[in-house]
Amino acid sequence: MIVAVFSTKPYDRHFLAAADPDRRHRLIWFDARLSAETAMLAAGADAVCAFVNDVLDRATLEALAAHRVRLVALRSAGFNNVDLATAAALGLTVCRVPAYSPQAIAEHTVALLLALNRKIHRAYNRVREGNFALDGLLGFDLAGKKVGIVGTGRIGEAVARILAGFGCRLLAHDIAENPACVALGAHYVPREDLFAACDVVTLHCPLTPDTWHFVNSALLERAKRGLMLINTSRGGVIDTRAVIRALKDGTLGSLALDVYEEEADLFFENLSDQVLRDDVFARLLTFPNVLITGHQAFFTREALSEIAATTLANITAFEDTGRPIHGVSTDVVAPPPAE
Repeated sequence: MIVAVFSTKPYDRHFLAAADPDRRHRLIWFDARLSAETAMLAAGADAVCAFVNDVLDRATLEALAAHRVRLVALRSAGFNNVDLATAAALGLTVCRVPAYSPQAIAEHTVALLLALNRKIHRAYNRVREGNFALDGLLGFDLAGKKVGIVGTGRIGEAVARILAGFGCRLLAHDIAENPACVALGAHYVPREDLFAACDVVTLHCPLTPDTWHFVNSALLERAKRGLMLINTSRGGVIDTRAVIRALKDGTLGSLALDVYEEEADLFFENLSDQVLRDDVFARLLTFPNVLITGHQAFFTREALSEIAATTLANITAFEDTGRPIHGVSTDVVAPPPAE
């Protein structure tokens, strides 16, 4: 198949090409993000390969269908950027990578927790400037602390295993209990009770209509004062403005993010020579108790290899049978846009 690959970086080309050693498929690389304006680049292709910040709304999908594209292969687990109802109406098949390396996300989550707690990011910069004072770097022991895990699928379970090793007391929230998490000692509670009791809460749920702005002002008002909040799931799970207010009044003691609800215009690009135009994100950067990474939790060799292999397997299966291995159900509705 001819596949137009959008939002490509050098590492995408390396791992996707390595996953197709026989060159069965013709991969055409585009640095541009997929949108209604760039969909014309897919002319002549059978499929497009898209990433998390590509825009697959009605206009984009109609443009792709007009160019006779038949498959949208997402090289990500999330599909909240796809108008699935329109895709179904146009006869476009959508597939994804449901799991690649839960351990990669889990390990990055715990790295953020440890760095934020022990102020590693601040200490690193101080020492480089010859400042060895410890003022402002005080952390806490993780052993014995209550940690809440929202979303206990494969990633949440991996986080639970790591934190159990630290001696944390685990609380969990999900629509269904994971027996493996229960075996690790996790107790499932309503989300309000989880936020009220926990010293740390980490988010690992998908972005759906039910989880959009899951963390909002009402929930934060119930939170234990000084809570550490970590999000490595999807940016829209958090109401960023509500979180900023909670940071200002001390409800939130600290915040670590690997995702941001308006990240499409920021992440995966080098903007170091530009002025940030996102005032909300710029405000986040002013807090000394906020640690942000640019959607890199997935970024390990093992994860990229699995993403590439699964993406190519989906494309091959679609070419051979008309159905990808990991199709996305078209009865799922994408979440509402951010306000």
